[in-house]
Amino acid sequence: MSDWEINKPLGQCFGSGRKIEYGEEYFGALVVAEEGLQRRDFCAEYWQSEKPDVFCHWKTKLPEPGQKRQLFIDDQMLMAFFERLARETDQEKIDFRFVLTLILMRKRLLKYDQSRTEDGKEIWRLRIPGDKSAEGLVEVVNPHLDAEQIEQLSSQIGEILHTDL
Repeated sequence: MSDWEINKPLGQCFGSGRKIEYGEEYFGALVVAEEGLQRRDFCAEYWQSEKPDVFCHWKTKLPEPGQKRQLFIDDQMLMAFFERLARETDQEKIDFRFVLTLILMRKRLLKYDQSRTEDGKEIWRLRIPGDKSAEGLVEVVNPHLDAEQIEQLSSQIGEILHTDL
């Protein structure tokens, strides 16, 4: 597994270089870079005029110094991240999706159903609670991460999303 270096918000627009002021709305985003997934922040003006190419994004506000961290992303957005990663084949993104799966299971947004082995890979089948349709079933590759790798990815996902996971 490659190491991720997900930056904390720097209070600066990646596109324009302009300082993002406390209390100002901006867009946090994951982008695919040569080094892998990276977090980048964009001020609202740059976002609206340039429409940067990103993997996924969310709108948030830069908190005042000392202000308690808030969950800037809701369960629906977590599920959207999860679904967006479904067809990815890059190992880093498979690892990311698996740890996101564990988070969604802990939040009871996914429920383990069964597993199977296919082409030497363990595949988990999960159900979205309350959805009895075929669309309510999802599959995730288990990359067999160790506890330290899961903790590292969970911490980095938390940094990306500004929350404790």
